[in-house]
Amino acid sequence: MSKPDELLVDIAAKVESEQSNQMSLTVVTGGTVITGRLAPEAVWRQRVSEVLADSPRLDDFAGAFGPSAPKDGPPTHLHFHVARILQGTVGIPETGGMYRVSIEDVSAWTVGDFSYTDH
Repeated sequence: MSKPDELLVDIAAKVESEQSNQMSLTVVTGGTVITGRLAPEAVWRQRVSEVLADSPRLDDFAGAFGPSAPKDGPPTHLHFHVARILQGTVGIPETGGMYRVSIEDVSAWTVGDFSYTDH
């Protein structure tokens, strides 16, 4: 998108301002469908940092996800946790992952997340 969807920016701002992680969203970006819950950037960064710090091979990268200075203006990214990339009838990873998506790159979205069950 050349101009971010104002409603999506408003949703991201509300997540940031209320420090909530209960908003479920599904987006299409670059032809990929990502579904999960939004988290405030600070919470997302902290969780990614913790995961990296627990890994002997990746712990050097944990500091890059430490707290950042507050930014002026509206949010520019969505921060997903417990999120999956939908591929056919599978969500990758099954347990959910941490994804950061540029709001400008979202071509479609809907409220709620999708999950699959075996029938």
